[in-house]
Amino acid sequence: MGLTSQSLEITVIVLAVVCVAATVWLWPRLSRNGWRHVLGRLGAIVVTQLSIVSALALAVNANFEFYGNWDELLGNNEQAPASVSQGDGQYATVGNIKGGLIQPAGPQGLDRVTGLPQGPASKVGKVESVRIIGRRTRAINPGFVYLPPQYFQQQFHRQRFPVMVVISGYPGGIMNLAQHLQIPQNAGQLIAQGKMQPTVIVMVRPTIAPPRDTECVDVPGGPQAETFFTKDLPDAMKSAYRVGHDPSAWGAFGYSSGGTCSLQLAMRNPKAYTSAVSLSGDYAIKDDLTTGSLFGPGPTGAQHQREHDLLWRLQNLPSPQVSVLVASSRQGESDYGDTMKFIHAVKPPMRVDSIILPHGSHQFGTWRREVVPALEWQSQQLTFPQDTEPNPPQKPAPGQTKGAAKGQAPADDQSHKRVEAERPQG
Repeated sequence: MGLTSQSLEITVIVLAVVCVAATVWLWPRLSRNGWRHVLGRLGAIVVTQLSIVSALALAVNANFEFYGNWDELLGNNEQAPASVSQGDGQYATVGNIKGGLIQPAGPQGLDRVTGLPQGPASKVGKVESVRIIGRRTRAINPGFVYLPPQYFQQQFHRQRFPVMVVISGYPGGIMNLAQHLQIPQNAGQLIAQGKMQPTVIVMVRPTIAPPRDTECVDVPGGPQAETFFTKDLPDAMKSAYRVGHDPSAWGAFGYSSGGTCSLQLAMRNPKAYTSAVSLSGDYAIKDDLTTGSLFGPGPTGAQHQREHDLLWRLQNLPSPQVSVLVASSRQGESDYGDTMKFIHAVKPPMRVDSIILPHGSHQFGTWRREVVPALEWQSQQLTFPQDTEPNPPQKPAPGQTKGAAKGQAPADDQSHKRVEAERPQG
């Protein structure tokens, strides 16, 4: 049974209950004098405590996904391969890629999620559970990949699809993206309704070295998280799937720490991501107990940290040619003040749109209200289609401006507008 499988968690919980019941039942007999009874009592306490702690540890790990499989837990991770394996060129999916940079994985909690595509992939799409291997960073990160129905349809067999890299918060894992935010379920519905273009979505966690929070930063002498997200992950996706090669087809999307990462990735690396969505993200990265030292000591470390302060970048560096969507709440979110400062600091050619709720705290109830309009917004920023063979430039997809099709902001005197979030029913 997999480390994150529901069957293992249920089995261990049942064993814990049985151990507690057996200890209560046998305790009168073990209360007698004698070294055997003393050892019996100690054994009963140890076994009961271990069973309870194991059940709790499995439940916490299944929810936050510190470790995705037994090898990660035991430190037996494979070394990343040095070469890129290419797909079959037509309907390449992870099932066809053996020993490549994206490899099939166990369910990783996917078996717990309801509402995922059921039926022929050409009609309902598909969600794959994978391991993403960094050729440069040698990191191995768990992920889910959503493939829209069009990916498997004959009329799209020559098309490269746009990509959303959706990043969870910390210490949450990819399960939260599928179970609580329902990213693949919402995307499937929006695509079926014609409100979102067919898009490949890769769902990942923000850390590449759990349980440390790497915050999408290249740590001096440590994990190279920014390199993983801007180079390794795109290379791996391009090696296994028919996805766009131009940055205009790539966008980052996240909530909480994942939102922080998304903004950092796009603003610091506009040649990798040309749009970003941040739901309740921060605008600067700071060291804390979960991150350790991310930037290193001395003046060099201080400058490195300043460069990860997005307000500082907007005031001191040229604006990148990217589009971003930020979301916050007037009441209940601590980042509201910084969000407004960020919005007012943005200047062309960068564009910023926003979702500002009247009230909403830092939790999934708030993000579920924002995720559907945010998916629609980012879909409008991404170029589709891109041919798998050289051809004359394609016209923009319906609903796109020429600027958006080129990865540029539409010509507009305003650099900010508001996106309406779906209001709760009733």
